[in-house]
Amino acid sequence: MKKSLLLWLALMASTSALAEGGKEIRFGVDPTFAPFEWKDPQGKVAGFDIDLGNAICQQLQAKCVWVESNFDGIIPALKARKFDAILSGMYMTEKRKAQIAFSDKLYNGPVFLVARKNTLQGNTPEQLKGKTIGVEQGSAQETYVNQHWRPQGINIVAYQGADSVVRDLESGRIDGAVLSGMMADYSFLQQPQGKEFAFVGGHLQDDTLFGAGAAIGLRKDDEALRQEINGAIAKILADGTYKKLAGKYFSFDVYSGT
Repeated sequence: MKKSLLLWLALMASTSALAEGGKEIRFGVDPTFAPFEWKDPQGKVAGFDIDLGNAICQQLQAKCVWVESNFDGIIPALKARKFDAILSGMYMTEKRKAQIAFSDKLYNGPVFLVARKNTLQGNTPEQLKGKTIGVEQGSAQETYVNQHWRPQGINIVAYQGADSVVRDLESGRIDGAVLSGMMADYSFLQQPQGKEFAFVGGHLQDDTLFGAGAAIGLRKDDEALRQEINGAIAKILADGTYKKLAGKYFSFDVYSGT
């Protein structure tokens, strides 16, 4: 009874603050992961996640504040209250759910191995044995390769940002990279520097790591904010805002991941 009353009071306080239009929502973001988040020539953060966050804040009559953080340390920074929520291509894994709460799903994109054309025969552990594969540190992709590939004799190199992974792939320091297909297609394969590279094999499957999709991460005690954000997500899905924003970056349904 007491717990329910406290939750109700928190919800009322949150709603009141939003109604007054004086609320800020500080989102933690790692701006190295186009098209989800990057820095434009003026040094401002931009991308699909940024557009979604601004649309959510507009629904809540709140101001978005973007706080930069390395992805590998973004959950500890959230817990340390350096920002209120994570909006940075974070997939809902069981390991993360043990540490933080999540909003409703924002999108669900496939994960692929990317390599220079005609250099790798496939994406099975047998075909990759002895190869060196790059991945972003702290990502679901890193968990995948550590679980499924490293024990099979595949060398794994973790980087602090996806852009660093791609740079070393281009330079030949690594044989391949495991990346979000949405990011790789938009910001690399469709660009001049990516014309000699391609997806290798089909998308990598692990329902535990990739099946639930990406969402906004929050502290477990911020249930009021989580419910407010979920309400805003539902509204932008229903009124066409989400579809319009996604269409700026992608040619397929990124919500369902198909």
